[in-house]
Amino acid sequence: MKKYVLKRILIAMVTLFLITLILFMLEKAMPGSPFNDEKMSHDQVAALYHKYGLDGPDPLQFLNYLKNMLTGDFGISYTVQVNTPVTTMILQHFTISLQIGLQATLLGAILGFFMGVLAAIKKGTIWDNLMTGISVLGISLPNFVVALIVSLLFAYKLMIFPGTYQQTQPFISSILPTIALSTFTMASIERYVRNDMITIMNSDYYRLADSKGIKKSQLIMHHVIRNTLISVITVLAPLMIDLIAGSMVIEKAFAIPGLGTLYISAIQANDYNVVLGITFFYAVLFIGIMLVVDILYGLIDPRIRLDEGE
Repeated sequence: MKKYVLKRILIAMVTLFLITLILFMLEKAMPGSPFNDEKMSHDQVAALYHKYGLDGPDPLQFLNYLKNMLTGDFGISYTVQVNTPVTTMILQHFTISLQIGLQATLLGAILGFFMGVLAAIKKGTIWDNLMTGISVLGISLPNFVVALIVSLLFAYKLMIFPGTYQQTQPFISSILPTIALSTFTMASIERYVRNDMITIMNSDYYRLADSKGIKKSQLIMHHVIRNTLISVITVLAPLMIDLIAGSMVIEKAFAIPGLGTLYISAIQANDYNVVLGITFFYAVLFIGIMLVVDILYGLIDPRIRLDEGE
């Protein structure tokens, strides 16, 4: 297990380096600059380039960026929040995205799991059709459409929740974005759970256990649901990363000052340091969670073990 984890960490470090290098090259190839103010003269722009070290050779700029990044310094913002450290900006905006993302993940996973279990147990009945219909609807509707529906109904018709994010009411104003974000997760989990449970209940080892007179509830809990958790974790991990990182469309729809909103603003302003910092943060988040998922496989299913020699 230790060798496996160390190998994955090494691969993750190489991956992060390549991601940073490729993004740095792409940003340098993009037209425009962080200083696009028409009121600035050419000399003023050149002075700003020299001040921030953007007038040197690209390889030297990249090496300097890597050296500073290893010490936790991702530079400062050029335009979005002038002279503000990128690390400070990420932490400030990520807190909001993390709250809403975790709420959406938890809500979608719980609802989807129980819907899938109900649909599998009641296969072929009205309950199965109802759960499947909700799942199809959840996958078909984009989350911004769900956001418009819940906003119109609960914010502007019934006036139960605020239509935009309020700093003074962080939890109340996060309910509608949470619902909008959770629908796709709920639908995806329901489909995977239903299909896996049906497959397991039609397998030979399940029928053998059933023929021994084991209670149906024990069969479901110990033989079906436990094996189904592998699929749930597999599909939930990338969805959770996406939700925690922040849906840019949802954050824009509800005026949420999250990481997704900051990312869009930085791209539009060609704020190199902010874009690189957020992308690196996203990459670390994704690779870290997927590493945890791989380790959880071996803990949940006894048949799956990580070979130390691999």
